[in-house]
Amino acid sequence: MQAFSILDLAVVTEGSTPREALHNARDLARRAEQQGYRRFWMAEHHNMSGIASAATSVALGFVAEGTERIRIGAGGVMLPNHAPLVIAEQFGTLATLYPNRVDLGLGRAPGTDGATMQALRRDPRHAADTFPQDVQELLHYFEPVQPGQKVRAVPGAGLQVPVWLLGSSLYSAQLAAAMGLPFAFASHFAPAMLDQALAVYRARFEPSHYLDRPYAMAAINVFAADTDADARRLMTSVEQQFVRLVRGNPGRLQPPVDNPEAIGTPMERAQAQQALAESAVGDPETIRAWLERFIERTQVDELMLSGQIFDHRARCHSFALAAEVLKSMTLSPLVHS
Repeated sequence: MQAFSILDLAVVTEGSTPREALHNARDLARRAEQQGYRRFWMAEHHNMSGIASAATSVALGFVAEGTERIRIGAGGVMLPNHAPLVIAEQFGTLATLYPNRVDLGLGRAPGTDGATMQALRRDPRHAADTFPQDVQELLHYFEPVQPGQKVRAVPGAGLQVPVWLLGSSLYSAQLAAAMGLPFAFASHFAPAMLDQALAVYRARFEPSHYLDRPYAMAAINVFAADTDADARRLMTSVEQQFVRLVRGNPGRLQPPVDNPEAIGTPMERAQAQQALAESAVGDPETIRAWLERFIERTQVDELMLSGQIFDHRARCHSFALAAEVLKSMTLSPLVHS
């Protein structure tokens, strides 16, 4: 059985509140835990009224407190927005409270707009330049304290929280390979370089004390329902979201519409379709066929499923259907980190 996980943004839908979004995220994680999902990750985004996971470590603590076994993690923390020590302390605290359940995925994008970058005290010209050094510093804080070490993460030191590198280009694939870390590709919104990034990561991987062989995850969208038509309708909410993003006006997730052709201009729809190319959409049999092709093509060790669906019950049903499909698929057994 393929390892499979969930990426959730605590999406705030039109007419709801961030409080409802966070409670829905925890409810989804509880269900996912029972359905065989391995991880429940949340992502850092700022100044976006449709996403409630900006304070990612706080949101993850709320989810962890409402679950028992599922791994919780960041997918990811945008490290250039923060001092590595602060992130080590935050995730060291989570790992202390929820032992052997915490992952830390790191990205170097801002996760926001230029004005908000300045509000975060991030230098837009140089913030990402020190990303490799910042990752190394963060890893150091999770190692046992060395004699004479003046700065330590408390809690955090010695906990060796698993660190992943995330990316949508070749940069993080190369860095993850050089550092011997697991790698996750954001093909759910930036699919263009997925195959090339996986090839680079595997070809250049250097074994480390974190991993002895490459471990690759790919994020995909899943919109599953009882019929293909119902699933296609669910997807129109995220298509509307992408069109609004292209227009520079992101907001809360909108209800689905019956006619996808009514969403934006033909060019805007084409841009959304390109961004969402790695999406499994349909009833369980359609989903199964799509997943089999994707896994055969990419040979990823783990799938990270995302699905921004307006109605919470429909979202839960979609992830439940996907879990049943994945559990029933006969695939080569893999060693999961």
